[in-house]
Amino acid sequence: MFGIGMSELIVIAIIALFVVGPKKLPDLAKSLGKGFSELRKATDEVTDNIKDTFKADDIKKDVDDFKNSLLFGKSADQDDHKPSSSPSDNEKKDTHPVESMNKA
Repeated sequence: MFGIGMSELIVIAIIALFVVGPKKLPDLAKSLGKGFSELRKATDEVTDNIKDTFKADDIKKDVDDFKNSLLFGKSADQDDHKPSSSPSDNEKKDTHPVESMNKA
């Protein structure tokens, strides 16, 4: 818990007892507990909203991929196979067309 051991917690409690007083210490502890509880609820809500937003984005992407697969016959996962700039098998064989004509 934040790198604070039991001995440090006891020292903090004793100092709080002297500063606040024994009559108001339980009320202070109760209000701090409620405050931390509200803070935790708020952070959980923000976390859930962020997760829901990412889920909605993923669902939208999935729907778009499905639509593209129906319309264009491909999905976003498939790479567009562009023709490569390497020569074809026929071009590899006839690298020197002049030499092949002289041989004939």
